Amino acid sequence: MTQIITGAAGFIGAHLAHAFHTEGATLTLVDFAPDALKSRHLLGLEAHEFHNADSVFAAGAELPAMPASQATPSAVWHLGANSDTTTRDWEHLLHVNIGASQQLWRWCARHGVPFYYASSAATYGDGSMGFSDRTPPEQLTPLNLYGRSKNEFDAWVLQQVASGAPTPPHWAGFKFFNVYGAREGHKGRMASIIWKAERDIAALDRVQLFRSNDPGFADGEQRRDFVYVGDVIAQMRFVADNGVPSQIYNAGTGVASTFLDMIQACFAARGEDPRIEFVPMPESLVNQYQNYTRADMATVRSAGYHKEPVLPAEGVAHTLQEMSVLGWR
Repeated sequence: MTQIITGAAGFIGAHLAHAFHTEGATLTLVDFAPDALKSRHLLGLEAHEFHNADSVFAAGAELPAMPASQATPSAVWHLGANSDTTTRDWEHLLHVNIGASQQLWRWCARHGVPFYYASSAATYGDGSMGFSDRTPPEQLTPLNLYGRSKNEFDAWVLQQVASGAPTPPHWAGFKFFNVYGAREGHKGRMASIIWKAERDIAALDRVQLFRSNDPGFADGEQRRDFVYVGDVIAQMRFVADNGVPSQIYNAGTGVASTFLDMIQACFAARGEDPRIEFVPMPESLVNQYQNYTRADMATVRSAGYHKEPVLPAEGVAHTLQEMSVLGWR
């Protein structure tokens, strides 16, 4: 049966699509018309159907316009979104990140199709409420509009469930922490620190990191839950394949690594000594910068997921190797 993947030309969506492809699955890929960079993510997937997101999420349509000839799919994986954490266009986020997600949820509920979607660790804001995926969305205060859009959809989903409204037969939201890996080049300033490091080394022969904006953290000692893309694919597949409870899950490692850990791993994988310069943080980021994140992984662990996470030394080496194989270094 068919797997439908939105955001299929993007970062995590492309990795999921290629994972299913290697298993011989039939795919329906949905995304906006890809540019030259994102088109490379679809190489090797030409045998599968591709549908432009503009036509799938037609303006004013009650339900997504899925192909009429298509048999009921195995699942919908909704990974498409505007993931720009600096955007100020709330109306666009309402349409793309919330409205389209609601359309897909309702379509899956009506047709009896499992629904898996991308949430974000940006929902946790400054971390003052911790990083538990059991924290009700109404108790969280995201630091940017992107995080707000993801939090509001999480809240809407839980309201649908609580109210007894129709739901997909199985569903899960995944609060992705700082995911990194190959196929990120299209993301520009939203790409992970590893892609930024590679660009910096090529252009400057050194890596630039932001100086700390918090006296509690030394320069480069800001900590994030950096998670290798292969790990989040494994976590998503585990939730979908093992009949675990329908709920929201963190997708991370449970380890808070420093930016210096990541950059040192990058230079080690290159066989070079670290070359790092600290630069001022842009004013536009100062009030919305997460200096510390660490996923509480208790929920997915209690559901039976016990794979050990790939930590920076190994994950960064994998990423640079994959980038070389794909010709993107």
